[in-house]
Amino acid sequence: MARIGLIPAVLVATVAAQVSPPAIPGSPQIIQNGAFSNGTSGWLSSPSGAVKNGMYCIDIPASPPGNSSYLRTSYDFLETKNDVYTLNFTASSSVAYDILVQTPDPPLDPNLNMTAALTSSPYPFSMTFSPANQAPNASLEFILGGSPQDATVCIGSISMKRIDRSGWRQDYGPPIKVNQLGYLPNGPKIATLVSNTTTSAPWTLYNAAGDACNNGQSSYRGLDVASNETVSIIDFSDFTVEGTGYTLVSEDSKSYPFSISAALYSDLRQDSLRFFYQQRSGIAIDGSLVGSQYARAAGHVQVLPNKGDKVVPCQAIHDSLIAYLEPWTCNYTLDVTQGWYDAGDQGKYVVNGGIAAAQLLMEYERTTYTKSGSTNLGDGSLRIPERNNGIPDVLDEARWELDFMMKMQVPANSTPQLFNGSMIDMSGMAHLKMHDNQWTPLPTDPSQDPKRRELHRPSTSATLNLAAVAAMGARIFAPFDSTYAAKALATAKSAYAAAQRHPAIYAPGTDWDLGGGAYSDPDVSDEFYWAAAEIYLTTGDQKYVADLQSNPYHSANVTTLFSVPSGFSWASVAALAQLDLATVPSNITNHSAIVQSVVDAADVLITVQQNSSNGYGMFLTQYPWGSNSNNLNNIMIVATAADLTGNSTYRSAALQGIDYVLGRNAISQSYIRGYGTKQTQNVHSRLYAHELDDRVPQAPPGSLAGGANEAASDPPADDVLQGCAPQTCYVDDVNSYSTNEVAINWNSALAWVVGWADSQ
Repeated sequence: MARIGLIPAVLVATVAAQVSPPAIPGSPQIIQNGAFSNGTSGWLSSPSGAVKNGMYCIDIPASPPGNSSYLRTSYDFLETKNDVYTLNFTASSSVAYDILVQTPDPPLDPNLNMTAALTSSPYPFSMTFSPANQAPNASLEFILGGSPQDATVCIGSISMKRIDRSGWRQDYGPPIKVNQLGYLPNGPKIATLVSNTTTSAPWTLYNAAGDACNNGQSSYRGLDVASNETVSIIDFSDFTVEGTGYTLVSEDSKSYPFSISAALYSDLRQDSLRFFYQQRSGIAIDGSLVGSQYARAAGHVQVLPNKGDKVVPCQAIHDSLIAYLEPWTCNYTLDVTQGWYDAGDQGKYVVNGGIAAAQLLMEYERTTYTKSGSTNLGDGSLRIPERNNGIPDVLDEARWELDFMMKMQVPANSTPQLFNGSMIDMSGMAHLKMHDNQWTPLPTDPSQDPKRRELHRPSTSATLNLAAVAAMGARIFAPFDSTYAAKALATAKSAYAAAQRHPAIYAPGTDWDLGGGAYSDPDVSDEFYWAAAEIYLTTGDQKYVADLQSNPYHSANVTTLFSVPSGFSWASVAALAQLDLATVPSNITNHSAIVQSVVDAADVLITVQQNSSNGYGMFLTQYPWGSNSNNLNNIMIVATAADLTGNSTYRSAALQGIDYVLGRNAISQSYIRGYGTKQTQNVHSRLYAHELDDRVPQAPPGSLAGGANEAASDPPADDVLQGCAPQTCYVDDVNSYSTNEVAINWNSALAWVVGWADSQ
């Protein structure tokens, strides 16, 4: 789809006498009788007006802004959240002044909030906007008060159309699918050839100068189920000469260029980690560290228009009635500054922050027991403000999130809170999340967010995430900051004890769409397993081993324990426990069995990868929301098996699995910004909605899009992805939050995996 140029709605925009951008063609037409060919049908006004020469003209008395003079539709219509609309109209006034144009849907904010500067000459106005809120009862309203003297305002040629995506076609790229970043010299080099032939085909590898340097025959694989295409495999693993600009040619098709380099993943390792600095809340982002285009003021620090994160109350009663079906609130406020903005929104969630911070901590801790890649993660290795403070930079970054998580704990001796009709003491529990009480539009700079920030009810899942990550922090920070480590351990123990007192305070599925996602989770046995494992590994206290042994995950089969092959995620974290129990030195008695469980899970995943119906080296058989991170988390399991065993089979399988996110997939899509020829451009993010506003940058290099989603549902996906084969269910559109969002837990998976690959 062509790039959409538009002015963001709800950043109040003044349209002056200048050349208007062409309207985006759309369908259907939402406005009835916009040319007034049917008289005043479909319109209401105050004062009453009349149609003159195809325009609705109203005599407006002199009045201050906010006066009740208006022209509005007499009917309501649907505005779909995150869709794209274009409003066009022509207007004039006998007296020059500004009017306001809105699509209000009380009590929500207007989705369109446009200021139009009227002059005595009829002028065509155009405004393209993307609604922040779902508005089933919207109307179009011209608010006409504010004229300095009596005036006659005439408005005509009114049109509002939804974007027309009927011309969109999926770009599959060349038939030869490669890792567009490239390959390690001493690693597997596999490409996929999409072809209707059922026999092998000759292929040739060319260098940047156009010289043939390797050749062979493809291996026919058959039907790849995920793409519904017939594929063959090109294997040139025996070629080890480093260089750039290599291409593969077969059957008159040429691949995108790629490199062969021992330092292949070095830059991506840094960029995947730097993503987190640019997601930080509560700190100004320094352009000298990340580029001037990414500099921004500190967000949510109680500087207007922010209500901020320093003194955050619990949900208002009317909001909690929607979220919990009962009037939950609390009588305290918390300072919950710091942390990372979760994804495309600017909420902060303990359960998603938990897995993300954990994977950064695990990436560093891996270097302490493998002695591999430690120099790449040391102090001064990242461009962040804390560099050169004596602490490895990746730990500084993880600490920014852990500090926030610890601030989300309910204070000791708090007044009891309502849960399922009973008042209970939630001291020591952790609030599930904190975010705006309404959605903000795309884009929104965090420092310009005017919404009320609210704490949501504590949950057992959030409390156990806090316990697990704080215990990890205590263990890993101990050599660098013993005081901080002691504080983290105390927090971990108090949170774990609180979760044991209240093991079934579940985050409900009803707590969604009031400015944030639900992150509901009705099963927390995996979180109990993870928290007990991390506190044991930090303290060596056998009572936590007893908790592990009584947990159902202790005796679960490996497919359940590691969520194979669907991939573990924020809601299924038992795999994190088992990976750390296998890799972090301890005196646990069944260590060899734990190691074997990791190896067994890796074997299951390799079976998935080598299945004849899998032509792209994936470790998945399904493609859920955020499928790229699920695949990367499975790679983490296989890579850990390689670390534990030294077996090159696991190493090769894990490296091959990385190819998918860098372009070896059905649509030749590199899902990582800044890497590859056909790379994701238009991620769903309030920070990086460049597609909606040229003043906003694209996402920084190293940002990972969620990827193919066979159940994708959002305005672009609903329009263009009907009937798609699972691996092709992706649209590179800023409003496709179900396929193209960024998220901290997706980038943490990427960071761990490419950090491992960079050490190979």
